[in-house]
Amino acid sequence: MAQIADIVVFDGAASPVSHTLVAESVTRTGSAIVATWREKLATVPDEAQVYAVLRIETLKSGVRVVSFETGVPVMESISGQNASGYTAPPKVAYIDKDVHVKYLHPRSTPLSRQISAQISRNLLNNVAVTTPAVTAGVLADALHKALSPT
Repeated sequence: MAQIADIVVFDGAASPVSHTLVAESVTRTGSAIVATWREKLATVPDEAQVYAVLRIETLKSGVRVVSFETGVPVMESISGQNASGYTAPPKVAYIDKDVHVKYLHPRSTPLSRQISAQISRNLLNNVAVTTPAVTAGVLADALHKALSPT
C-alpha cells in the first residue's frame, strides 16, 4: 500500500497547464476508504481548486466498488462596482466533474482488472494501437489491487 502523495497531472488544454494536487487526507468510514487531493493555489479559494477523490468501498456481497472523481471548478467573472465602489468577490459558477467507477468481483484477478482498466483508458484516449498497460500509480493500485493510499 502506497503512502498518499501529491499527484501531478496536465490538463490537456491548448496550452497545457500542470496541476499539482496536494494530498489532503485518507479517512475510513464504515466499509469505505476515501482519499482526497486538492490543488493549493494561493490566489484561489479552496472551493475553487481542482480536486480528486478516490473511494474504495466493499459491499455486503464482497464486491469492491472503486470510484475516482475529479472536479474542475469554474469561477464566475467579476464585473463592475456598486454605487459604494464595492466589487463582490467571484464565486464558483459550476464544477465540471468526471467520475469513473469500477466493480471488482471477489473472483476477479489483478490481471483481469488491469485488462479491463486498460481497455477503458484506451477508449477514453482514442488509442487504436497496442500500448503497454498502466501498472504504477495510485489509480493502478486502486483499480487492479483495490489498494488505497494510507
